Amino acid sequence: MTELTSFIAGLPKAELHLHHVGSASPRIVAELAARHEGDSPVPADPAALADFFAFRDFAHFIEVYLKVVDLIRDDEDVRMLTYEIGRELARQQVRYAELTITPYSSVKRGIPAPAFCAAIEDARRGAAADFGVDLRWCFDIPGEAGLPAAEETLRIALEEKPDGLISFGLGGPELGVPRSQFKPYFDRARAAGLRSVPHAGETTGPETIWAALQDLGAERIGHGIAAAQDAQLMAYLAEREIPLEVCPTSNVRTRAVAGLDEHPLATLIRAGVPVSINSDDPPMFGTTLEEEYAVAARLLGLDAHGVAGLARAAVTQSFLEPAGKAALLAEIDEYAASNVA
Repeated sequence: MTELTSFIAGLPKAELHLHHVGSASPRIVAELAARHEGDSPVPADPAALADFFAFRDFAHFIEVYLKVVDLIRDDEDVRMLTYEIGRELARQQVRYAELTITPYSSVKRGIPAPAFCAAIEDARRGAAADFGVDLRWCFDIPGEAGLPAAEETLRIALEEKPDGLISFGLGGPELGVPRSQFKPYFDRARAAGLRSVPHAGETTGPETIWAALQDLGAERIGHGIAAAQDAQLMAYLAEREIPLEVCPTSNVRTRAVAGLDEHPLATLIRAGVPVSINSDDPPMFGTTLEEEYAVAARLLGLDAHGVAGLARAAVTQSFLEPAGKAALLAEIDEYAASNVA
């Protein structure tokens, strides 16, 4: 396993399901908490964050997540966070990442939308120049905030049009948040050229995934693990090559599944459903993309060739332009050829 771990560490990668604030490292969260000490329940001690990030269930995760969101108070906080995410991704040999960003949460806390978008774009350019990582944005609706959040998220996307914006999403709790109510917003986003990538089927059943497909025109599904409960749905996803963004450790930490041994990843793969492996909110879940690849390798019984296949799948399923895909796939192939006996 040591050889496989080393192979994973050097493997060029893409990541498709990674949340902006949820990617804040303990160092960055602690710095932000110290900056706002006395005005936030988030610990300013990195060592204390592990206990703070011990989630009872998905609802508790959302509660904690929003407390961290509240630490992002100005555009410099936004720029620093985004740039540092680029640094961490580059350390893991991630060449391309689609970062899910919730501008509504920051704008409603007082950061003007133009300043927010300028900050993420400045960080994107800096991460590309300094770390060689290409960041793109999925602006997502925080579902728990309802239709006003959807309207504002769409307005920011269509009016500000940051260069890195490629897709439109829907996150937050699924229970009590029907996908169908967001159809008009996804229709308008798709008409403007944004790709549809809502979360669905993480903490609810297959019906939520069906709704994301039928009402929101989903081209990829965030999580989507409940598809394993519905053979017809798995066949639909496989036939139409609609990928799932799977995040194994996240699903355990939020109690969406009881444990890794119960994770449906292998069931989905056997049914021919396209999947990518992702880390979701890695510092909050005590993981990294490298560790998620190792978890997937164990669950699927993969060797280095199989792990390289996971990396290729993420690139293929991404919204990277064809020339960029070809270049990254070639880099993966070259690495695998040089590092697999």
